[in-house]
Amino acid sequence: MNDEAPGWRAAASELTDDEKRANAIRLAFGGEVDRFNKFVETLGAELPEQTAAVLGGSSVSGRRWEDGSPFDADGPFTSDLDLTLVGSEVLGLYGLTGFYVPGVHTRPLNDDTLDIAPDLVPLRRKLMKIVKNRPVNIQATRDLYVWIREHWLGQPYLLLVGKVEEEEG
Repeated sequence: MNDEAPGWRAAASELTDDEKRANAIRLAFGGEVDRFNKFVETLGAELPEQTAAVLGGSSVSGRRWEDGSPFDADGPFTSDLDLTLVGSEVLGLYGLTGFYVPGVHTRPLNDDTLDIAPDLVPLRRKLMKIVKNRPVNIQATRDLYVWIREHWLGQPYLLLVGKVEEEEG
């Protein structure tokens, strides 16, 4: 973690899983635990068996990574949900133009990039309906990238489904 990082970044990197979950429910799901649970259940039912799903970004930390603005700083439903699917099988759902790093880390599936992972569009629509049409961006990656973001960059995530392998060392 960079010593010059604003205090909120350091605090965000220290959040417990319970605190991250509470933030997500309060911010992204309007305090409705049932909607959060439905979101998680939908992911579990729709994703390939060996795929994990993690929620990151301001819905978990409470603030935008780039500038520290609070979740929904630009008005109700202006912040999106950053969902990352973790596993090799889900990477196969993205076309070549959908990757930042081929076979490792994808671009986000959103309203402007529906063509990069058409098989995930129905899932995205279901998830957006659960969160009252708040945008849901879906990326896919391997375990290592999620680990690097949390442990090296201090960007917390909340595990929703499955398991993310921890790196040793």
